[in-house]
Amino acid sequence: MEFASYLAGEAWTDHPTCTHPLLASLARMVNDCTSDTARSRLVPLIPSVIGLRGDDPRVRLLIAVRAATSALSVTSAEHQHALAVGILNCERHLAGDTGELPEGLALRIREAFDEAPEAERWARDFIASMGSWSRSKFTDRTAETIIRVAVQGIAEACTPNPDDRLYELLAGSIDDCVGVLGRTATSRKAPEQPAAAAEAPTKAAQPRVRESVDARG
Repeated sequence: MEFASYLAGEAWTDHPTCTHPLLASLARMVNDCTSDTARSRLVPLIPSVIGLRGDDPRVRLLIAVRAATSALSVTSAEHQHALAVGILNCERHLAGDTGELPEGLALRIREAFDEAPEAERWARDFIASMGSWSRSKFTDRTAETIIRVAVQGIAEACTPNPDDRLYELLAGSIDDCVGVLGRTATSRKAPEQPAAAAEAPTKAAQPRVRESVDARG
């Protein structure tokens, strides 16, 4: 996100205005949890986050449900329960009054639950016991919590390809945002890229990766 701010002509920051805050948050988490050897694969995605901004409430829901469905089958049982509830919550808000979901989303949710049927049963029983759940709001904070649990769950999972799953999560979320938000022009012309700039994201990200690993023990 720091390099995205540079390309967008903003001050050097990992919270640039050129990208939706929740997409930027996901990008930072994926960057921090991707291994040192695989992080360079994220570089081509940097320009694609620029200009994705707006207030459409579907953005937080689409990012959260993609994160939760990506992690559900590989994360711990405790996290599976939380993510399954998150998926059902996202599904309810996205369906709204019509009861219809965006194209392809219902299938993705169904496939995720088919790989974790116990988590789905637990989540549906939990929701049935919460009489006021249907009136709950879905906020940016709700989405951020789901995203954090999902990304950490993928990074800590005993799977052979967590980096691939993290990459696909970020790339898919970018596509979701493009579909809802389109792209808006950045406020300033991006400066020319110096020859060494392509290495900036990798170098800038390493300290935060270490902090993330240390925090997890």
